[in-house]
Amino acid sequence: MATSEFQRARSPEAKRLREASILEAARELGREHGIRNVTLTDIATAVAMHKSALLRYFETREEIFLRLTAEGWQEWSRALSARLRESADTDPGPAAVAQAFAATLAARGMFCDLLAHAPLNLERKVSLDAVRDFKLATLAAREPIVEAAREHLPGLSDDDSVDLIATAVALAGAMWQIANPGAEVAALYRSDPRLAHAVVEVEPRIARILTATISGMTGRRPDRPTSPA
Repeated sequence: MATSEFQRARSPEAKRLREASILEAARELGREHGIRNVTLTDIATAVAMHKSALLRYFETREEIFLRLTAEGWQEWSRALSARLRESADTDPGPAAVAQAFAATLAARGMFCDLLAHAPLNLERKVSLDAVRDFKLATLAAREPIVEAAREHLPGLSDDDSVDLIATAVALAGAMWQIANPGAEVAALYRSDPRLAHAVVEVEPRIARILTATISGMTGRRPDRPTSPA
């Protein structure tokens, strides 16, 4: 559909569908090009709208990506909670919990990208209502993870679990950025053995750090559950 053929959504359902198409276009562009490289014009073009028309649905580019971050939290929460519960009986211990966090985050590259951008700029260029909605969405997504983590490791307190989640998402956002530099920088790292330390594998790095973190929280050594009293 050409941009000139765009018609404004009139009904609530039509508006919802239009918003969904905008979010999906932004999601695909973000996956392909990285969040920092996607402009509002890019998104508008992808859905055959003029930028001014798109602004009837979302106040800024940042609001679009903040909505996608909230959706990412909800999807990750479901996946991680399910994995923690599945492994609670067969693979107990800090390392299993850490691996569940690391694997589910590393498998969601765009979510990791969004996690880095959310506090740096996405939350800073939207309305207070948008920030409130985002924070409430992340709070709701956090609760099932806290429950599942404590079922897996009863030694974790609620505060420990919240700190663990905060540490995991902060690491994921930072490590993903480090592991995905521009093409020229990545080629430089590969070409010079002295820069090998700059090449980061997201999943194992997060897993190692979180294993140590959880072990400290629960007073255990990695992979050694506490002995029965």
